Amino acid sequence: MQTPQKIAVVGSGLVGTLLAIYLKKLGHTVHVYDRSPDIRTVEFSGRSINLVMSNRGWKAMQDVGLENEIRKIGIPVDKRAIHTQDDTLQYQYYGKEGEAIFSLSRGVLNRRMIDLAEDAGVEFFFDHKIWDVTLADATLHIGESERGEWEDIKYDKVFGADGAFSRIRHRMQRQSMFDYSQEFMKIGYKELHIPANADGTHKIDKNSLHIWPRGNFMLMALSNLDGTFTCTLFMPFEGENSFEQLKDEASLVAFFAKYFPDTKEVIPDLVQDFFKNPTSYLAIMKCYPWTYEDKVALIGDSAHAIVPFYGHGMNAGFEDITVLSELITKYGDDWKMIFSEYQKSRKPNADAITELSRRNFVEMSSKTADEKFLLQKKIEKWFSDKHPNKWMPLYSRVTFSLQPYSEALAIGDFQNKIMDEVMQISNIEEKWDSVEVENLIIKLLNSN
Repeated sequence: MQTPQKIAVVGSGLVGTLLAIYLKKLGHTVHVYDRSPDIRTVEFSGRSINLVMSNRGWKAMQDVGLENEIRKIGIPVDKRAIHTQDDTLQYQYYGKEGEAIFSLSRGVLNRRMIDLAEDAGVEFFFDHKIWDVTLADATLHIGESERGEWEDIKYDKVFGADGAFSRIRHRMQRQSMFDYSQEFMKIGYKELHIPANADGTHKIDKNSLHIWPRGNFMLMALSNLDGTFTCTLFMPFEGENSFEQLKDEASLVAFFAKYFPDTKEVIPDLVQDFFKNPTSYLAIMKCYPWTYEDKVALIGDSAHAIVPFYGHGMNAGFEDITVLSELITKYGDDWKMIFSEYQKSRKPNADAITELSRRNFVEMSSKTADEKFLLQKKIEKWFSDKHPNKWMPLYSRVTFSLQPYSEALAIGDFQNKIMDEVMQISNIEEKWDSVEVENLIIKLLNSN
């Protein structure tokens, strides 16, 4: 146990709420502030992308004994279901038998986490707008408006878990020697949904991540406990096959009939959903440092907002908490050392998962329907099954292990170079599982 302190967490999202539970269990007084209303009292906004929990997220849950509670509200997903344009369906399993990510509704998970945090003794202050923080003494400045009167509340520590457009980071950005970059992708997204059957069952396989890959755009669907699916359409904002072209019912219906014909029966509210739900943006955000002395720290999206194509925004944020917790165990009350080691440890890994996520859009939207790519993945799985101590596919390293993201990225790049050579073998389609291929991979691995 540490010496008890009064700690504020700004942001009641998933990372802020789980961090609050950790800190409360260490004996601290923890107050969570959020400018929005209590999510448990409002309808979710129609701009959600379903979450997937993988090993890194489960590790953070296990460490505070919440794993079993959260598994109750998730659905295991062990494969991709690829919907090709010619109406065929192909399955790609993620890992070894029994390995699965878990589909979770963001709204359902966030509500449950807030309940669990309150049960642990965390206090929440919703509809409280934090406009600024005095870094030197961890004082929060709260008020109705940015230019109105503010109330000042002093804490021993402040954690900024307030997302990609963090007010806490906004204050830190105004220091000298603070690096910051923000990049909006040219791709946006829109939420759609597949309703449940009349008897509450799912219309399509609930244990698959469904992808309709179409090059520079794609549709994706993940299951919910109530028999529905949350669908996400990712498309460029402008140009050919873009949101700007889908301006009326006729163009939208014609577009889906051409590119997603098998969705006609399962997305009955397409037109209503499309024009009701907002077109949302995707941003990548990087910064450094993440901490100020022993007073203020950024965590989750406020430190490293990424795009959702690897399903690791939440998992990376939860792993921030795992690392912070391990450093607290190691350094006790030396918060300056804890914060310093935390940002040094996490920054390279945050940059790596940012890069992996960016690349995975190309894989999901284009390569998953490419025969050569599918053969490469088949060879990797075959070789990995034969030589598990020599080869773990990149996806498994990122999703089903706790290996640092930066190491997974470096090894994945090395493995990809090997596979580039393997795929050049003449008639590779016929001899993909031959001794020749096996020996070449071993030789190339040993040449490193």
